[in-house]
Amino acid sequence: MNEIAAPLLKVEGLGAGYGELPVLHDVSLEVRRAEIVALVGSNGAGKTTLLRALSRVLPSTGSIVMHGRQLSQATPDQAFAAGMVQVPEGRQLFDRMTVQDNLLMGAYRRAAKADVARDLEKVYGFFPRLSERRRQLAGSMSGGEQQMCAMARALMAAPVLMMIDEMSLGLAPVVVEQLMGVLADIRDEGVTVLLVEQDVHLALSGADRGYVMETGRIVHSGPAASLLNDPKVRQAYLGV
Repeated sequence: MNEIAAPLLKVEGLGAGYGELPVLHDVSLEVRRAEIVALVGSNGAGKTTLLRALSRVLPSTGSIVMHGRQLSQATPDQAFAAGMVQVPEGRQLFDRMTVQDNLLMGAYRRAAKADVARDLEKVYGFFPRLSERRRQLAGSMSGGEQQMCAMARALMAAPVLMMIDEMSLGLAPVVVEQLMGVLADIRDEGVTVLLVEQDVHLALSGADRGYVMETGRIVHSGPAASLLNDPKVRQAYLGV
């Protein structure tokens, strides 16, 4: 990881909310290339609101710079074109379509068919279970398999930054452990990951760096291992 290079994503003084209800207050963070950054906090802390602001689904104030390009006034399509791809909470698959058709929907804007075919097999390498179920209807799979499918669909969009909202929600620990291993493999392939999680221990255990959010503000940040050992974080989120 190159500490000197400019961050892939730099957010400064971000504010956002819903109507007259402010949710985010002066949020600043950085995500560097080819790392996993965890954004953790309790339910209602503003984590999903931050993802919506970054994806430009939600208007915001402040600065969002990706690849050196200012995105604070961008449209969702422009943010997507810049390589910002989100895996939404709850998966949001096309239930009546096959696994493979769901994956190909992730690549619907890509023109190079040979690259799409290559990446499809690469994604099946990350998720062998999806390869076995490529002709199965997505809605008939287990929750863990559907989460795999949602992550694989995002990878088919060739993301520069993949943002994952509550990956572990409702899943068995053994499945979550498997997904965290896949995230490490994805990171090693050069894809940057922003992981938004309520499960603080899970996220920080698998991340390179982390940010802790409370009531719409970043209250702690640093290397993930340091945050895991921070007495304030341990007392507030880990029950230690």
